[in-house]
Amino acid sequence: MPGFLRRLFAPRWQHPDAEVRCQAIARLDPASPDQRQVLETLCLDAEATVRQAALERIASPETLLELLTRQPELTEIRHRLVMLLSGRSGGIDLTQRLRIVERLDDRGLLSQVALEGDNQQLRLAAVARLTAEEDLIQQACDNGIAAVRHAAAARVTSEAGLQQLVQRARRDRQVMRQARERLNRLRTDAASLAAARAQREALLAKLEAHARAPWEPLYAGRYRHLVREWESLEDLPDPKQERRFQEASLQCRKVISDHEAREHAIAETDRRREQAAEARESLLEALEESLAGLPRGDRLTAQDIASLRAQKVLLANRWQALSDLHVTDEALRQRYDSVLEDYDWVLGAWERLEARAADIEIALKEQDAERLQASVAACDWPDTLPPSPLLARAQQWLAGREESEDEALEVRLERFSQDLIQLEKLLDRGAFKGASRLHQSLRHRSDSLPAASLRPQLATLKRLGARLAELRDWRGFVAGPKREQLCQAIEQLADDSGITDAELDQRHRQLVRDWKGLGDAAASRELSERFRSASDRIHERLAPWREHQANVRARNLEARTALCEQLEALLEAPAGDADPDALRRIRDQAREEWRRHSPVPRDQAQAIGRRFGRIRFALQGLIDQRAKEVADAKRELIDEVQALIERPLPPDERAERTKSLQQRWRELGRAPRGEEQTLWREFRAACDQVFAMREAQRDDRAQRARQRLDEMQALIDRLDAWQPARHADSQVLEQAIAQAAALEPLPTGRRTEGMRRRWSGIVRTRRERLARLAVVEEIQQWQACRPLLEAHLAADAAYLEGGACEDVPLAQDFDLSDEMLSAHERRNAARQDPPPLQEVGERLARLRVHLSLLAMGRISQHDEPLRLAIQVERLNEGLGRELSRAEEVRIVLRNLLATGPVSPEQWEREVGELDSLLTRLTRLPPP
Repeated sequence: MPGFLRRLFAPRWQHPDAEVRCQAIARLDPASPDQRQVLETLCLDAEATVRQAALERIASPETLLELLTRQPELTEIRHRLVMLLSGRSGGIDLTQRLRIVERLDDRGLLSQVALEGDNQQLRLAAVARLTAEEDLIQQACDNGIAAVRHAAAARVTSEAGLQQLVQRARRDRQVMRQARERLNRLRTDAASLAAARAQREALLAKLEAHARAPWEPLYAGRYRHLVREWESLEDLPDPKQERRFQEASLQCRKVISDHEAREHAIAETDRRREQAAEARESLLEALEESLAGLPRGDRLTAQDIASLRAQKVLLANRWQALSDLHVTDEALRQRYDSVLEDYDWVLGAWERLEARAADIEIALKEQDAERLQASVAACDWPDTLPPSPLLARAQQWLAGREESEDEALEVRLERFSQDLIQLEKLLDRGAFKGASRLHQSLRHRSDSLPAASLRPQLATLKRLGARLAELRDWRGFVAGPKREQLCQAIEQLADDSGITDAELDQRHRQLVRDWKGLGDAAASRELSERFRSASDRIHERLAPWREHQANVRARNLEARTALCEQLEALLEAPAGDADPDALRRIRDQAREEWRRHSPVPRDQAQAIGRRFGRIRFALQGLIDQRAKEVADAKRELIDEVQALIERPLPPDERAERTKSLQQRWRELGRAPRGEEQTLWREFRAACDQVFAMREAQRDDRAQRARQRLDEMQALIDRLDAWQPARHADSQVLEQAIAQAAALEPLPTGRRTEGMRRRWSGIVRTRRERLARLAVVEEIQQWQACRPLLEAHLAADAAYLEGGACEDVPLAQDFDLSDEMLSAHERRNAARQDPPPLQEVGERLARLRVHLSLLAMGRISQHDEPLRLAIQVERLNEGLGRELSRAEEVRIVLRNLLATGPVSPEQWEREVGELDSLLTRLTRLPPP
């Protein structure tokens, strides 16, 4: 079909002409689905008139919302929606409109409905859907319903939004007031939050600084105090602050735990040292008891000497092992040396006797008294020791039994009774070895004593022998299976090739110690040979390892010797200012190095151990001496702080000196343990008192500063309320300025700066007013002289018209100043010798321009040369002292009175401008 026919038969709503389409819209029925669809299409037409006409036929907000979704830029759709939803057209039920508004998300639609809705509930529903703060501010400021304004204002929460409400909500005082209150509250909360955050930051800085600080006696207490302060803060920390707090707390706890671990290690070391001291004490007591028991016996046998030797070897080995770990106490070391001397003394006597035993036997057999006496004398046997059986026989033979048999028998019986008592004590304690030796000695001695005299003691000896046999049987009952177990264990150990040599040696030594610990209980030759055979195999197997250990011991001995030489060199020439902490570190490092170079050869272990023990004792003495010197120095520091407190010094200077004393305290090192904390508490208390005095002085200074600020504020308010009424009131201003100068210096700060600016403005305003008042007073005085001026003008006019030259008399009621009186006389004299009229006119013009400069008036172009001349003249005259405006006005008015004669025409030309300028000068600034 041709295009013309298509246009001819096409629907009218599709016509190219917009007016035809508009006419077609009027014929469409929105109730018909097809025609409603056509209307919806025309709502999106390219022509605005067509769209407007189509939208007028649609009364369904849902349809319009769908069209708006398709074309959101069409303002006609929005306008039609606003008309329908606000109730201005369409007649839609309020409930339906509320339901639609509650689903809307378009800001523009909601804002328009909230502003133009015909119902308060509808407007509130629209405001409730608004989320942007600028929309809420618009509603709070421009909405015509108070409830809607208040609802919108209540949802504005930001500081900028509240500030806008305060500035824009002019039509609703309540919204403005509430916004101002909320804004002030928000700013107060923000300031409080900022202060709390600053406080938390300061606390974090203290905690982090504390975490980096070394341990001191009050470290843990200060950490707990900072944690309590942190927990007492009301605001919540942000994640970064919480992380910093946890890291600082972890570091502080690590410092505390490290110190506690060190203290625990020190306590453990002290405990082990005490245990070592107790072990040494028990070993010493055992050997001392054995040596003390020797004089109580009747005879000293080889068995007693062998037991004494074994006990001494055990003591020496154990003593050396303990000395390698812990320093020996000086008193115990002296006891040890004394016991060894007693042991060497007994052993030396026995060795001398052994060396002469063969000679004594031969002399007794041959009954050679001289040879026997020489041999006994060569033995040099001590009188405090009982003789050996051989020596006793020799002494008895030499004595020829000269002593009384009865006296000797009584002494022997008494000693026999005392030894029975000692035997019972040993059995009560379960000391089998000592009891066995003493029982054997008593049995031998009982054979040499008469039975009749020994009958009571023999019954006791028999009873105690039965107890000893019972103890032996019990030990044998326990020791038999134990010996069998030890034999099996050492045989298994000898056949075990899977263990290291060190472990093999350790376990072998333990088994040997256990075997020896059984003594002779349940001993048999077969078990002894089994045990010895397995032990020999282990010795053969350990021979290369022991050779290597011997080399290691030799190297360890060299290292220990070098360590001792270094420490001895240190002790020979110690530094006069040696730090006790450094000496403690040297002591601990030397102890660690000594332990590291272990073991050493047994034959030299005791000697090198004694040497190291003496060195450590001397080093500890040096440490104690230096620590005591440090303690004395710290006491002097405490005295100096106390003296600073008592001296009349400025608190700041006292605090600075105290800080220098604190620095010296830290440089001194530590006093002896136990004194350090006591001294630190005293020093810290004194320092706290100094700093408290400084803080009190600062508080007092701040209080005085606040008082001066309050006084300055009162002075400013008083001067602000005061307005001078005359120039003589300048004395009040000068007194106020003097009072302000007396209040100086004021503390720095924003308040002080604001007060200074306000004070300067008030003083400047009052000075300006006083200057104006001075000018007004000068002009008022001039006005009082106006009749005199008028008389002079009349006299000038009469003279210039050809009349007689007459002087103007001065009335008696005129009170002129000397300057004005002089001007009056010059005016009279001017008529006697009048200058040219042109010169008089120039003088009047000059005075007018000068007065115009003082009144800040306008100056015509042809008066510019006069203005420049007058300004130059004023500058030249002001080199010595700058004249005030009142003084210049007085000079101008005096010259005006003295200038003449003035013609009426000249005066008419100038009088209007002069009066205007004088009136302008009399205007006062607003109060």
